[in-house]
Amino acid sequence: MKILLVIPARFQSSRLPGKPLIDFLGKSMIQRTYDKCAKAVDSKFIFVATDDEQIYKHCENLNIQVVMTSSDCLTGTDRVAEFSLFNEADYYINVQGDEPLINPADILKVVENIKKYNGEIINGYAPIDNEKHYNSISIPKVVFRPDGRLLYMSRSPIPGNKNSLFVKSWRQICIYAFPKEALIRYSRAKEKTLLESIEDIEILRFMELGFDVRMIQLSTDSIAVDTADDVKEVMKIIENNELK
Repeated sequence: MKILLVIPARFQSSRLPGKPLIDFLGKSMIQRTYDKCAKAVDSKFIFVATDDEQIYKHCENLNIQVVMTSSDCLTGTDRVAEFSLFNEADYYINVQGDEPLINPADILKVVENIKKYNGEIINGYAPIDNEKHYNSISIPKVVFRPDGRLLYMSRSPIPGNKNSLFVKSWRQICIYAFPKEALIRYSRAKEKTLLESIEDIEILRFMELGFDVRMIQLSTDSIAVDTADDVKEVMKIIENNELK
């Protein structure tokens, strides 16, 4: 089975423009994300997919394999789907370009589950341990069946209760794995599906198209960088790890 790992990265983020090139102690966020991925997957199977010339040149200067994709891609998953049209594989692992703390062991766990659940879409989750993250609209929360198949994902605090209290919840970890056929169907949409558009969560399009999504538990190490506060939090962790 041929598996390629793709890191979609765009410059024009609505909440944090230019975030793939944010510097964390001398390394850009996209470089740190790539370095983590390269600890799990041979670099010859890793590509950055972007629509931005600055990111493209930055990756070239770092000897990272990079491809230019259309600026019309609706989401990072659409960018991976476009990449798949010209780069043949059985499965594509999508690691978002704003994941500088991603755990390489989590990527390896996704690879193991590709073999276990061959043909299925796979996404990661981890427990939420505090009320702040439970109520944060930046963090997609997930609920799933006992067998691990996704029921719903939302930026709202779910599962909820009539007392509006944080009891138990789980957050999405942005490592995905897609068989090529699912990506092609996904990319045929000319606009976001209804729930995907309302929630601004791209994985919901698969559910709205009738696909099951298999959720697997990963570590709590990942922090997606979506806001200036996320930058501060991640910087503090990197400083603690590298400046001891």
